[in-house]
Amino acid sequence: MTQSSKTRSSRSLATSLPNLLTYARILAVPALVTCFFIEGERANWAAVLIFALAGFTDFLDGYLARIWQQQSSLGRMLDPIADKLLVASALMLLVANGTIASWAIWAAIIILCREILVSGLRENLAELKVSVPVTRLAKWKTAFQMVALGILLASPAGDSILPGITEIGLICLWISAVLTLYTGFDYFRAGVGHLFDE
Repeated sequence: MTQSSKTRSSRSLATSLPNLLTYARILAVPALVTCFFIEGERANWAAVLIFALAGFTDFLDGYLARIWQQQSSLGRMLDPIADKLLVASALMLLVANGTIASWAIWAAIIILCREILVSGLRENLAELKVSVPVTRLAKWKTAFQMVALGILLASPAGDSILPGITEIGLICLWISAVLTLYTGFDYFRAGVGHLFDE
């Protein structure tokens, strides 16, 4: 393959649908933040909708990239960044407006710290050509995390429809935090050995 054809191939992958979905997830972050500066239940539901659609693109972009064989270095780099921007923004906004408060703030801190630490570990392992596969438990952690944040973003509009739904969201957040600690330990146990071997 010539250099020019490689360049054209890289450009086409950069504008492939899976990568466009990843870009959309990044653009969802300022849209989500904007909802918190608008008062009223409609803004709450808009935030939930934005978050849900962005979460769905997380599944869809990876799935399409695999079945269409459009995986790229750009996509592999941006996908986890987009995920962490979305989750971190939602957590900070929920802490700022008091939906996540008191002891529940620790759950948010645990989730954020784990994401940062695991990202750093993965970056170092990538340089060593070592990959750490995502476990089924880690997928459950992500599921509880997304459900928790989706429920909490609806507060207080959600409580007006189903009283106590915010408490359910906080319980899901704590479950996610516990799974976060466990899966984070698994990642470090699997990866740190390779770092010390170097």
